[in-house]
Amino acid sequence: MGDVLYVHFGPGCTEERYPLLLDLLADITPVVQALPPDAALADVRGALRYFGRTATELAELVRVRALALHAVPCTVGVAGNPLLARMAAYDGEPGRVRSVPDDPTAVADFLAAKPVAALYGVGPATARSLGAYGLDTVGRVAAASPATLQRILGATPARRLRARARGEDPVPVVPSAPARSVAAEHRFGRDELDADVRRRALLTLADDLGYRMRADGQVARALTLTVRYADRSTTTRTRALPEPTAHTPALTALAYALHDALGLQRARVRALSLRAEDLTAADLASRQLSLDPREEKAHRAEAAADRARHRFGATAAHPANRLGDAA
Repeated sequence: MGDVLYVHFGPGCTEERYPLLLDLLADITPVVQALPPDAALADVRGALRYFGRTATELAELVRVRALALHAVPCTVGVAGNPLLARMAAYDGEPGRVRSVPDDPTAVADFLAAKPVAALYGVGPATARSLGAYGLDTVGRVAAASPATLQRILGATPARRLRARARGEDPVPVVPSAPARSVAAEHRFGRDELDADVRRRALLTLADDLGYRMRADGQVARALTLTVRYADRSTTTRTRALPEPTAHTPALTALAYALHDALGLQRARVRALSLRAEDLTAADLASRQLSLDPREEKAHRAEAAADRARHRFGATAAHPANRLGDAA
């Protein structure tokens, strides 16, 4: 059995409780990597012998303690690496512990029938490109020749995708690693049914995230939207950005697309959370050159607004139609 836990904390994981939940994991292993605002990775190899339990049993211990001590239900995936542990956690209803056996046949069986979009980092555009060639499942991608994938995606993305489709993830769990995500949340004063108000909230959140990332010299490769409802249930969707960016219009457009795809016509929404994922240094990220003068003008205007906000405060310059500051 694997020795990596991906823990997704459910309703009740507030900004105040999140550090306490991380401490709960740290009581079991020192190798804990925070994935704000509501998840974490834990490498429990060194804890197996100490506790005399399997990784799955330790995952169950985490689940029970989080519920008993903090009233926070959580879902835990157990596998041999972070990629598979994350996929195991989301492979079913929340509030459970799910494990992927640590042998090649079991991993292949677990992945084979899953849609290729289930792989972390595969967005709709990539999934459509692969689907046009009949590569619509993870199993078919894993069986495809490297040359075929390279013709479709290019050398580096093809190599990365093929490794993930075979369940390979060389990235270790790194304690106290720099944050690879940044999040913002807006809580409505009442259950919000108006889609226009929700879109204004998403604009506010995307603007907040973009400004913070640009100030830190970072860009995001993906965006995650979490919708919290009046009954305390949640829906979470992640989609890759066309290219790494911290540009507010690009973040806003993807946030709108994630929201609209959920079809929340009559949903009673209590809060919206937006998380920029897979952060990297802006000067290390490749960017496609644009020949559109309007886009370059938008980037220059955004940079000027950032300078005004840095000097005079966050309210000095911001997009029209946004709500008040994110909660």
